[in-house]
Amino acid sequence: MIRKDSSGEPTDLAWFKSSYSGGTNGESCVEVALAWFKSSYSDGPNGDSCLEIAPTPTTIHIRDSKFTPATPGPQLALAPAAWVAFVPYASAD
Repeated sequence: MIRKDSSGEPTDLAWFKSSYSGGTNGESCVEVALAWFKSSYSDGPNGDSCLEIAPTPTTIHIRDSKFTPATPGPQLALAPAAWVAFVPYASAD
């Protein structure tokens, strides 16, 4: 499956097993995917200073764009209210 971000560029889906999946042999497994979107305000001289978010109804996932499903790295997970409070602080001059 290919999704596109707001600029129309393809973005990877990051599949992971739901913590609600059960079964001892993986037979009752549900996998879900996050759709990552790159910030249009986050760009370095080589296009390597980018922030990506993957919003869900209950959590906003945040990562550096150099990390992908192929090269995983640290991520932040914030409640939507915390994200709303953080954005004006981060964008202040």
